[in-house]
Amino acid sequence: MKLKNHIVKEFELRVFEESYPRIYKCLSMLDDKEIWESPNGNIPSVGCLILHLCGNARQWILSGLGGEEDNRNRDDEFIIHTNIRKSDFIFLLENLKVKLQNCLQELPDDVFEQQFVIQDFKVSGFSVMVHVLEHFSYHTGQITTLTKLYSDKSTGYYSGLNLNAKNQLN
Repeated sequence: MKLKNHIVKEFELRVFEESYPRIYKCLSMLDDKEIWESPNGNIPSVGCLILHLCGNARQWILSGLGGEEDNRNRDDEFIIHTNIRKSDFIFLLENLKVKLQNCLQELPDDVFEQQFVIQDFKVSGFSVMVHVLEHFSYHTGQITTLTKLYSDKSTGYYSGLNLNAKNQLN
């Protein structure tokens, strides 16, 4: 399997199969008002974090690697938009997923060795993928923490799994 296929497969696993379901679970546990709440002015709301994740992935992958126009307004991602509801976030994330999947499949095999300048950072294509993957994981954790704070409930991400199981060799 080509390196590109390994990287794309791991990205899809971590972002689309781990972070996305966790974000959707959190959205299901919050009402539309709670999505825009923040414990203080230094902590972005769940809604702002989702907008931020989408803006970052569009800028770094769709624009940075894929060559689409960079029309991101990062500051706008941190403004409360109470007109945006849970269903709008699901549509936004699913639309982003389709665009990212299409973009990643169309990239040349050597894209991860190429150099790019994104947000004034000089990075390789490989670094772009790691950045967006890590960024999703980081902010999904924040979304989870805010959800637990507002709902006072467990997210149950690992229910049914024995996380104390020891490693086994095949």
